[in-house]
Amino acid sequence: MQADRYSRLIGWLKVLLPLAALGLLSTLFLLSRVIDPEAVIPFADKEIQDRLRDQQVTGPIYHAVTADGDQISFAAEKLTRPEGQTGANEAEDVEVTMDLTSGASVVLNARKGQIDIEGNTADLDEDVVITTSTGYRILSDRLVTQLSTLDVTSPGPVHADGPVGTLDAGTMTINAGKAGKPAQLIFTNGVKLVYVPQMDEE
Repeated sequence: MQADRYSRLIGWLKVLLPLAALGLLSTLFLLSRVIDPEAVIPFADKEIQDRLRDQQVTGPIYHAVTADGDQISFAAEKLTRPEGQTGANEAEDVEVTMDLTSGASVVLNARKGQIDIEGNTADLDEDVVITTSTGYRILSDRLVTQLSTLDVTSPGPVHADGPVGTLDAGTMTINAGKAGKPAQLIFTNGVKLVYVPQMDEE
């Protein structure tokens, strides 16, 4: 009798299990029909159109090595190309780091900038600050720099604080020098230096 009961149980399971499986499948299909495909898109139509129109990159970094071996990197918080414009991209919170073969380093910071990779130039403005590993901190309204060569120019006035005192000048340039010479920081056009002698520590 136990064998008969076992056979009947197996027979019922052969019928019930496929029916249960069909029921589960039909439930899945019913659930899938109530999903709104547009509801899974987390952006509004206007936001999508804005992203397509205004090309935007967050946290871009651009690296270059000059012919003399100096390393230059450009980083920004955000890079955008407004609608209808070509060429330069608008950058926010720009930082340019220059690691020179001499061992010195120069860092440029600005709130705004125009970076033109094809034109190999960057035009920085708004709260421009230059700091050097040799102890200089220089303020400028605007800097124009090359992307792949060591060539930085402040076409307007600069104010510098450094190891020898304070300095004001009408223009300033940073360049690679000649034939393997160290990079040069050159102040021109009405240079005024206020020398502050260093006090010897006793």
